[in-house]
Order: sequence, then C-alpha cells, then structure tokens
Amino acid sequence: MTHPQAPRSIVLFTRRNPEGTAGAVRRLAEMCSEADVELSIPPEEVEKLGGLASELPGATLGANPHDPDLAVVLGGDGTILTALRRYTGRNVPVFAMNFGEIGFLATVERDGFDAGFARALAGEFEVLALPALTVTTSSGDKLAVNDISFHRRQDLRVAELGYSVVGEELGEVRCDGLVAATPAGSTGYNLANGGPVLAWGVSGYVVSFIAPHTLTARALVVAPNDVLQVVNRSTSDPVDLTTDGRIVCPLEPQERAEVRFGEGLVRLAQVPGATFYERMRDKFGRLSH
Repeated sequence: MTHPQAPRSIVLFTRRNPEGTAGAVRRLAEMCSEADVELSIPPEEVEKLGGLASELPGATLGANPHDPDLAVVLGGDGTILTALRRYTGRNVPVFAMNFGEIGFLATVERDGFDAGFARALAGEFEVLALPALTVTTSSGDKLAVNDISFHRRQDLRVAELGYSVVGEELGEVRCDGLVAATPAGSTGYNLANGGPVLAWGVSGYVVSFIAPHTLTARALVVAPNDVLQVVNRSTSDPVDLTTDGRIVCPLEPQERAEVRFGEGLVRLAQVPGATFYERMRDKFGRLSH
C-alpha cells in the first residue's frame, strides 16, 4: 500500500450509458472547480457525455493526459477494468465509484458519492498494486487485469485445448473453454467454473475450465514465475481469445498461446480500511443464520 498526496489533476471515465451518471458528473466537476483541481475529459468521454460536457465548470474537454495524478471512474467493473488497462505500468491510481451492478473493484458506492469523492480530492486513500496477465500469440501481446480465456465458438464443435506449465504438459481437455485469472479476477468467470477464490495479495494465478468433458480437469493455482502454454489442438476450428471479457483475437487451429503473470502492473485506489474480505462479504452476500 502507498499513501499518495492530494491530486492536482484528475481524468474522468464514465459508464457506457451516461444517463445514470449525469448528476454525479456535474457534481464531480463542481467539486474539482471548488478545490482548484484540474479536470480532464478524454475525447471518447466528451462524445459519450454529449451536451453535458460543455456545461462542466473548469473541465478541459478532449484532453488525454498521459500521467494524471488520479483517474476517477463512475461505472461498473467493465469501465473500471478499461481504466486500469489504460494506465498499466504508469503509476496512475484508479479511484472507482460504483455506478454499475456488482462493482467489485469499486471503493465507493453511488449513495456515498459526495463523501467518497471528497476523500479522493483530499488524498485520503491508499493505493493497492495489483497484478495483471499478458497473453502472447501470433497476433501480439494482450493484457488482462481480471482474466484471459479461450472459448469455443457457439457455431463450432467443443474445443480441444492442450495445456502445460513451464513446458510440462499437464493434459488435453475437451471443453467449452479455459480461464486464467488473477486474484482480482478469480471472483469472476473462474468462480463460476468452480475455481478457487484467490485473496488480493496472493502471488500467482488460477487456471480453471469451462464445462470440461472429463472428471479429471481440475483447477490449478500457478506460481507467479511459471508460464502457462495453451494450444488449440483442433485441426480445423479456431477458438476465441478474450481478455477481461472482450474478444481480442482468434487462436487458430494448432496455434499456441503463452500466459505470463506480472506483479504490480496496475494501481487501484482504496478508501482506508477497505479490505478484500469486506468486499467478498458485501458483494456476494452474507451467510444466513
């Protein structure tokens, strides 16, 4: 954990549907103006916000700062992940307020907006360095904060995926897909597959399978320095490779991909006292008595 100073420059990102955040965007701009904090609205956000953008006091429209002091997100996990990927390796913390559904990565809920953003402006937050995954294929390198997955296409046959770690072949599985997840992403697709949840701070990543056609395909926690190789064993059918839920490229028949774990590549801002276990309790429900 690091403890930053109060930010002097902020860049804003919002959810895909701007209607739900319009009031919060106006209030955020007002609070930045009152605190004499520079607020930048990137070009894609200006387009998304439409006429609202021109009404924001003191905001710099169309700016795309390389190293703002803080990135603020009003959205759900998809928007938060986009911001985290954008600033990978650039030491820009992402302070997220949940205007989506689950918002597992958010540190403030929408009903606590004013108090939460006041803490952000005052620098009253901690910064947690989180790992990410990189996948290398013939299409180049792709980065994921939550997970990398290989999916059979709906109109094609079941996938045939071979997998190995540090060159040691572990098996070949007929399945609907395979998921490699960071600790932050282990509560997503991996959890739905029956894979283990990895607490934030665990060094390593988990591999699990989507609807495997065998009883021997078990989830595996991989050491941080060990490289996972996945090969599409089909002789005719590609599979889709996704990062954080977005299809990025195909893995062609007989093509191989390599997945690597990287420590501390993204920065997530947290209000003091927030913990992973508190998130687990609040986002996934309490045990009934």
